[in-house]
Amino acid sequence: MLGVVIPLEDSKNKQASVKPLVDLTKADMERVNQLILSKAGSDVQMIPEVANHLISSGGKRLRPMLTLASASMFGFTGDAHVKLATSVEFMHTATLLHDDVVDESDLRRGKSTARMIWGNQASVLVGDFLLGQAFRMMVDVGSLEALDVLSTAASVIAEGEVLQLSVAKNMETTEDDYLSVIRAKTAALFAAAAEVGPIVAKTDKASRNALKSYGMNLGLAFQLVDDVLDYGGKAADLGKNVGDDFREGKITLPVILSYRRGTADERSFWREAIEGGKSDDHNLEKALGLITRYGGLSDTIARAQHYGTIARDALAPLPQSPWKAALLEVIDFCIERVS
Repeated sequence: MLGVVIPLEDSKNKQASVKPLVDLTKADMERVNQLILSKAGSDVQMIPEVANHLISSGGKRLRPMLTLASASMFGFTGDAHVKLATSVEFMHTATLLHDDVVDESDLRRGKSTARMIWGNQASVLVGDFLLGQAFRMMVDVGSLEALDVLSTAASVIAEGEVLQLSVAKNMETTEDDYLSVIRAKTAALFAAAAEVGPIVAKTDKASRNALKSYGMNLGLAFQLVDDVLDYGGKAADLGKNVGDDFREGKITLPVILSYRRGTADERSFWREAIEGGKSDDHNLEKALGLITRYGGLSDTIARAQHYGTIARDALAPLPQSPWKAALLEVIDFCIERVS
């Protein structure tokens, strides 16, 4: 497939890694993982089977690590951040279960989706169970502010799902429309995950806003890179089949840019492929050619780098620490996935 090389000024030829964040949060993540196993349990046998299928499938758990790091960087040492991090992971897992049903996806992180094994109804209902468990843990923490942030995020994510349905297979979708979708569907949970840490650490409003902005813009960059990987990545890295977005008729930024910049005949091709469902392998190859011709991947990467810069600037006023350094490196890590 397509290879994309990105110049990253701050990388100094060293590949960015999520490892510093993983190392710093390791002890707390062990507590999160224990809580995940405990709270995903149920006397209804199918619930832990479906939940553990996805929970144990090898995701990096970046979102809960953001919650742990954003609390610990302000000296927090209790257990509230562990419960909130677990809530964040359950919200994310529930969203994935629901997403796979809506998108009719067959693969998730290289494995058959839960809906392919247990069916759509079980996937939706187990997702609902995990959301319920997430809110129970938020209540346990006893912070109305944290509950407000995460419950608002849950509503925004649902709005994003519906908004995505309303623009699905519509080639007149604008870049602004699309950014509204991913801001709600993906970035809102990143923002909430990063914001609840400083809330339970009872730090000042400026620090809380800094982490919220960091999370929001990191989430935008993360999703835009995912969009690029769908057309220029490898199935093993992507956790799904390359070209799945195209086959499912998803409107993503590389497609939007290529459609807008193309000739009348090329726009007609996109409408037939996306709106008309003619998304076979032959048309996928043609789509890849058009995306390459019109800079759809390179310009989407440039947009991701832009949001990465905003995320970096959001943390600039905070004091230097290993936590801050790890969060900054995560920005480069997310973007360098396409290199």
